[in-house]
Amino acid sequence: MGVTGPRLQSTIFEKSHPGRGGGKIPHPPKDALERLPAAARRAAPPALPQLNELEMVRHYVNLSQLNFAIDTGFYPLGSCTMKFNPKVNEWAARLPGFAGLHPLAPDATAQGTLQILWELQEILAEISGMAAVSLQPAAGAQGELTGILMIRAYHRSRGDHDRKEVLVPDSSHGTNPATASMAGFRTITVPSAPDGGVDVDAFRAALGPRTAAVMITNPSTLGLFESRIGELLEAVHAAGALAYMDGANLNAILGRFKPGEAGFDVMHINTHKTFSTPHGGGGPGAGPVGVGPLLVPFLPAPRVLRNDDGSFRLERPGERPTSIGRLRSFVGNTGVLVRAYAYLRAHGAEGLMEVSQDAVLAANYLKSRLVGTYDIPYARHCKHEFVASAASIKRATGIRTLDIAKRLIDYGFHPPTIYFPLIVEEGMLIEPTETESVETLDAFADALITIAAEAAASPELVHDAPHTAPVRRLDEATAARQPNLRWRPMTGVETPCPD
Repeated sequence: MGVTGPRLQSTIFEKSHPGRGGGKIPHPPKDALERLPAAARRAAPPALPQLNELEMVRHYVNLSQLNFAIDTGFYPLGSCTMKFNPKVNEWAARLPGFAGLHPLAPDATAQGTLQILWELQEILAEISGMAAVSLQPAAGAQGELTGILMIRAYHRSRGDHDRKEVLVPDSSHGTNPATASMAGFRTITVPSAPDGGVDVDAFRAALGPRTAAVMITNPSTLGLFESRIGELLEAVHAAGALAYMDGANLNAILGRFKPGEAGFDVMHINTHKTFSTPHGGGGPGAGPVGVGPLLVPFLPAPRVLRNDDGSFRLERPGERPTSIGRLRSFVGNTGVLVRAYAYLRAHGAEGLMEVSQDAVLAANYLKSRLVGTYDIPYARHCKHEFVASAASIKRATGIRTLDIAKRLIDYGFHPPTIYFPLIVEEGMLIEPTETESVETLDAFADALITIAAEAAASPELVHDAPHTAPVRRLDEATAARQPNLRWRPMTGVETPCPD
């Protein structure tokens, strides 16, 4: 829950008073400025606020509480898996042997970290059913790019230079077509069938000698498991193309479905979604990539290898000439990977299966609470997330999904993902994850149901929300395109009225 109402404070410049700053800092000699070259001196003193230390600490602590955090509230963001990050994982990542290791340390002095990374590669390969894994990509989107670059390298190694197209379902993550474009491919959008799965006839019609790959999210961003996945993959390989699986929704299938065994050639794994660190948690991510036998030669370098004597090392430069090379510096975001390793070892195989079971149960429970108040397309096939639509509410009251999302802030909830996937009108993509209690789910459902009633009774209340947040409605499009990141004192009509 963010800071609202009376706990909101003035800016640090408005709290400033002349002469209050710097009391504990030794006073400089009177001729200190004269000792500096004239060219290095300011024309005017810096416009810094002046507060004593305690007031400054209180200001920044209060300011930090304006941020919503997984430790303080529920994130129902669909397709992001914002689940709790156990603090023991943070402890593990901060152990001096990991946190203090220089990234250029010789293999002989980095054996502990290298062993962790090698074991993580093996665990992720087992979970995904893939032949080998690279930990190098720094996030899911870079993992996607890694996979598509390996597919491009594979086709080029065979002299198959005419494969210039990548098929992407219309319910895909927006990064999928962007990734294909960055790698020089043309994206072909495949429509969804009425049940939310890929339209098989359209898919087969789009496949051909120019198809390099298909990118499928399974379960999809509609919260659906692709029931015809075997048929689709068979058609892909018959056409000479390769199959990429977006692993963003791996949280729903742990221990129950192995993409590599199903026939996928490559997939990325968001360790910062599925295995601990919350997605968008204020720091780096990690997007390891697993591949089937055809793509092992093209994995990014360096990989972590285990020697015959049981020691560990990094691949040497040029050791695997077919590699697509580096995707980032060093071997990956090690802190995030150590968190993932701690999470995996704590849960074990049975625990991971329970994670998926509870995530699917939570989503279906929350969906059942909202049926009848919101439109729920594809309601019978929900996995770990689901789409609710406010289209009927909009037609009846004029209240849009954006208004409902803003009103949720007044009830203390972070809004879910809205207007995504694009194929659902006025959609809200909701993912409760396995870590939320039934009481939290009920409170969230109650808030959404109450807001729907408010939309019918007094739509202006919902339309003008939020009412208790630090800021009201913002021009978010302009703020994103023309960010104003510099504080300037208010003047004229902007100046607050005196008390």
